[in-house]
Amino acid sequence: MTDTTPEVDADAGGDGGDADPPPYDVGFLADLALDGEVSLDPGDRAEHATDWGTDEADAVTPDAVVYPESTADVSAVVAAANDRGVPVTAYAAATGLESNAAPLHAGISLDMTRMDAIGEIRPTDLQVDVGPGAIGADVDEAVARHGLFFPPLPSSGDISTIGGMIATDASGMRTVKYGEVADWVRELEVVLADGSVTTVGSKAAKTSSGYNLKELIVGSEGTLAIVTRATLELAGRPEQIKGGRATFPTLDDATAAISDAVTAGVDVAKIELFDAETAMLANAYSDAALPEQPMVFVEFHANHAIDEEIAFCRSVFEAHDVESFEMASGDRMDELWQARKDITYAAEAYHPDKEMGQPGDVTVPIGSYPEMIRAVKDVAAEYDLFVPCFGHAGDGNLHYFVLRDPDDTDEVARAEAAYGELIDRALELGGTATGEHGIGAGKRKYLEPEHGEAAVGAMRAIKQALDPNDILNPGKVVPEE
Repeated sequence: MTDTTPEVDADAGGDGGDADPPPYDVGFLADLALDGEVSLDPGDRAEHATDWGTDEADAVTPDAVVYPESTADVSAVVAAANDRGVPVTAYAAATGLESNAAPLHAGISLDMTRMDAIGEIRPTDLQVDVGPGAIGADVDEAVARHGLFFPPLPSSGDISTIGGMIATDASGMRTVKYGEVADWVRELEVVLADGSVTTVGSKAAKTSSGYNLKELIVGSEGTLAIVTRATLELAGRPEQIKGGRATFPTLDDATAAISDAVTAGVDVAKIELFDAETAMLANAYSDAALPEQPMVFVEFHANHAIDEEIAFCRSVFEAHDVESFEMASGDRMDELWQARKDITYAAEAYHPDKEMGQPGDVTVPIGSYPEMIRAVKDVAAEYDLFVPCFGHAGDGNLHYFVLRDPDDTDEVARAEAAYGELIDRALELGGTATGEHGIGAGKRKYLEPEHGEAAVGAMRAIKQALDPNDILNPGKVVPEE
């Protein structure tokens, strides 16, 4: 059904940017027999003009918002849009940080949040079927009744959807032990650009049957297909969980301890880094009373002998002059970790006159992690900027914010230069421009430096083959020729 008449508002097709796309005629949506709804309401459309990673100045208002409630709905909308060359951008929680869900070419914003069913849980198979709009934490809670959990759930799992996690191949604090979301996706039902429905992957534990289309779809940010169902692999919840934090005299000591712990084979589930500046942000935000020096947060999961693993970790840290090492379980562990959980909010609140700019998300081989951290500090000093850094250190992932005054053109320019220089440095170290946020719109220029001209050409050919009319999330991932 529809909740408005199918006429395009006069201001449809974009409210921001230097060159808004022309409005598309979306009147055909009224003729589709949908279980869900179509909205041309200006408020709904404005709400879908950005995601977390999109500056308001770059907002583009879609011509319509569609709320599908079934795979058939998605298929009908995409097929009709493809026939008319109307862009379709999948949208859900909008928590992406690279404009992944922003409809940069207007058209239809396909809001997947109503397709949030948590379907069959198969404990003996360690699997669950879920809709793309399901919130990650809700899935984790549902399977907990069977003593199971979804191990790669990102830090933002309580506000982000399974579809979004699959779209960006998200990961989080537990990646060092459990891997990223792609490692736990068994099978996907997807709608292709022409509206056809197919499944990719297999519910079996392994397959060597044909091209691995599942891995092609995961991380493609809705540019190749739209996920309508996911079969996820699960694991048994660990019987023992302990964690806490350690402090070090210098940042070099902390990063060297992390690198050595991982390469030595310490079985750690989470290992996170704070530099001194990040500790300062946490103290300003919540009176955390942290020592304003580098620190490492760790968490261990085991079914037996967890204390032996903690002792192993401590011995590695002691070789790098660790100053404090406090471990706990239950509520006390949560208290020790709270500052790490709050860091994004702390950074946003720290300086009301400055913005964080584009968040850094580079990842390097673990042996190069100390060198990458030093590069951040060197670049911050070179450009005279405040750049706190933290991250999922166990898998070589580093987050940083280049704080800048948006009204200071010189500082904005320095911040952008610093941001680009740090990505260049990560690539020189054999790393990647993005470990978990995706390419989106802003990082497309780094795709060729990272992968090479031939690889990007292959990506462009895949996009052309699967989406010849370029209707699926245009303007993302693959750079323009």
